Amino acid sequence: MKKTILVFGLISGAITSALMLLTMPLYSSGTLNMDNGVWVGFTGMVIALSLIFFAIKSYRDHRSRGVITFWQGLQIGLAISLISAIMYAFTWEICLTQLAPDFNQKMMAHYFEKKKAAGASESELQELTKMAEDYKNPTYRFMVSMSEIFPVGIVVTLISAALLRKKEFLPDQA
Repeated sequence: MKKTILVFGLISGAITSALMLLTMPLYSSGTLNMDNGVWVGFTGMVIALSLIFFAIKSYRDHRSRGVITFWQGLQIGLAISLISAIMYAFTWEICLTQLAPDFNQKMMAHYFEKKKAAGASESELQELTKMAEDYKNPTYRFMVSMSEIFPVGIVVTLISAALLRKKEFLPDQA
């Protein structure tokens, strides 16, 4: 189980990291902005975390004689999600500190203006300002980054573990 988790977790993390590194220059060029970039990032997360399904299936078919419990699938998926989330958060730190040090200020200014234009109250704007201050703390930022991707992994894990616990679902052809 550990080998499956490590291999698929590192591949998933490498995909999320590579996509982030490849898309960061697109913000500078104006191809991506704070609104459409969210969808690109989310799509990349789903693609990378879809490996959870293949990891659980691989383990079921090749290591577990075609049978896997929901609990085993859950363990595999959550561990892969954690590895991928850690790699994603570390890559985000590299992007913010090395590749695009002004990105954070631009992002917060964008969301501040968007909230203001939507008629946000003074207390809502103060809350956003506090969040921007908190985001300067690397530990806080790391945890926020982890909380962006990990829930996606949980959803993919729950669906995959539920489907693949049934040995009739995509049985091994070998």
